[in-house]
Amino acid sequence: MRALCWTGAGRVAVRQVPDPELRNGHDAIVRVRLSATCGGDLPLLAGRAPYLADGDVLGHEFLGEVVAVGPQVHRHRVGDRVVVSSTVACGSCWQCRSGAPWCCDNGNLVPEASELAYGQAVPGAFGRPTAAGGFAGGHAEYVRVPYADVGAFGIPDEVSDERALFAADAAPAGWLAAELGGVHPGAVVAVWGAGAVGQLTARAASLLGADRVIIMDPREDRLRMARRHTDAETVDPRHPDIPAELRERTGGRGPDICVEAVGPAWDGRPRSLAERLTGAAERPPAVHEAMHSCRKGGTVVVLGEFTGQVDAFPLGAVGAKGLRVRGARQHGAGQVPTLLERMARDELRTEHLATHRLPLEEGARGYALFRDRRDGCVRALFSPDLPPAG
Repeated sequence: MRALCWTGAGRVAVRQVPDPELRNGHDAIVRVRLSATCGGDLPLLAGRAPYLADGDVLGHEFLGEVVAVGPQVHRHRVGDRVVVSSTVACGSCWQCRSGAPWCCDNGNLVPEASELAYGQAVPGAFGRPTAAGGFAGGHAEYVRVPYADVGAFGIPDEVSDERALFAADAAPAGWLAAELGGVHPGAVVAVWGAGAVGQLTARAASLLGADRVIIMDPREDRLRMARRHTDAETVDPRHPDIPAELRERTGGRGPDICVEAVGPAWDGRPRSLAERLTGAAERPPAVHEAMHSCRKGGTVVVLGEFTGQVDAFPLGAVGAKGLRVRGARQHGAGQVPTLLERMARDELRTEHLATHRLPLEEGARGYALFRDRRDGCVRALFSPDLPPAG
């Protein structure tokens, strides 16, 4: 089958790879209809993630049609249209039973690498290197989905592919940020980043009763989109002092909840081998700004996918201001059914984020558009069914 593979720092290409097969009774095979780029892919694309290998299939947001199921899959049948959670969770470990599938203990089959880096194994995920389970990604014609009864979800008929696709990762990430932040009626929420995750965080905050949502982003086109689709306030990207502006808008206190939805600053330069091996620290400016902007006693939520150490972290602000700092990637299986229901009721619209739709063969161009934010690109979608241009 065809698949979009990482072929070196800054490079991807479509290659022929083996078709996936059922490996145990809980597996399903999904024929991919759509997959999407994500900011979490950019460190991989740039070669900043250890254990990534030439030929690894990228993509962790995808949906499609079930074409085969193992004998222990009971929720899905051949022909079902499903969206697949980007995080692989077993549904039966202590973490999953405690309502935290994004911390699943069994979804990563190769835990040793992340145990060395983080102290405990990170959960498995599609389109990630060996340290995150080594599951082939969704930028392909077919994908093997382990624990299919846990991680794959039937899509209501009234929800389009372009809308349902964002239930794989971006919408659950935004919802988790709002929940971890403790969004409540009357809260003021500030979000750094007006990409897909930032806009869906803003929408989640509004649905949970936030009184005001304020979004920051250096791109005016994204801010216009956020105003149009989330009813959020925005801050002029040229403003010289965002923390001061946020205090001005909140009676001098600062926002109750600050969400970093940007990720590490990325200058387009692939990380050198020396930087990768020595663990050179990232310096995320949005995290620093969120910590300084948040009101005393407030909550800062970090969603960005940082791959290593972070330098100059404002730890003093945590104690001096009494801040709560929460971090997570996304809800995994926890919120997808609820989000699909909200999509079916037209409460949650996401298709405007799908700014570009391309054949799988144009994956390199799609990632370049997404990475460089050219041509108004918020998310590039790939379809194996679209014929190559020309």
